[in-house]
Amino acid sequence: MTPVRQAVAAATARLAAAGVASPRIDAELLAAHAAGVDRSRLMFLDDPDERFEQAYEELVAARSRRIPLQHLIGTAPFGPLTLAVGPGVFIPRPETEALLEWACAQRLPSNPLIVDLCTGSGALALALAAQWPDARVMAVENSPAALEFARRNAAGTRVEILDADVTAPDLLPELDDRVDLLVSNPPYIPEAAVLEPEVAEHDPEHALFGGADGMSVIRPIVALAARWLRDGAPCAVEHDDTTSELSVEAFAHNGHFSEVTARRDLAGRPRFVTATRIGRS
Repeated sequence: MTPVRQAVAAATARLAAAGVASPRIDAELLAAHAAGVDRSRLMFLDDPDERFEQAYEELVAARSRRIPLQHLIGTAPFGPLTLAVGPGVFIPRPETEALLEWACAQRLPSNPLIVDLCTGSGALALALAAQWPDARVMAVENSPAALEFARRNAAGTRVEILDADVTAPDLLPELDDRVDLLVSNPPYIPEAAVLEPEVAEHDPEHALFGGADGMSVIRPIVALAARWLRDGAPCAVEHDDTTSELSVEAFAHNGHFSEVTARRDLAGRPRFVTATRIGRS
């Protein structure tokens, strides 16, 4: 066994003992980061030097304390993107890629207007801008730390980053009846939920919790969607896996949506609701 393989094997055992969910993958990604190579090239490295050993030891020790992998390497994958992330911004999750896949399958007009609410790092907005190069994409967030990451990730793109509170009832009236697609991965975790240390201790509370029932941000978003979307335009909002029925009810009771549908993520868990704005009378 090569020294790198030995180091990764030892790190895997250490991370597993610390309760890390994917110890082998994390051990390899941290080793690749310490060595400055792609993970696919990791096992082809010559004997690592002392700088690698020290850096790797520090990274594995930090991960053993359940500091998120993405905070340690500074990036997170999302769909076709690699996003800068760190303390203060929600780390995009693979589960949200199911919502992204649904959104990318929608038929939109030329030069569509797309809005991503609670954008965080800008994940959905940037992925949708890549899908529709002719779109105007607006990404709304009000956390200063998250806005910093969103602006960094959006640098050099056409995505517009807006500092605004999505729960404000009079938000951006100039968008009324104009939006062609609205998406959101808002704060939606019920306040009493028990979370993994990586989430509870490192993801910002502002991006996690949606009140006692997890719906305190989703309900205002539904109202915004009813006002902003053009006739026949679609929307999708992610929710906690315990609040699918409440999210469906929020759209159904609004009275301005049809085709309200509960959808599941790639693991089969309830993950997001989609709906279509009913034509105005």
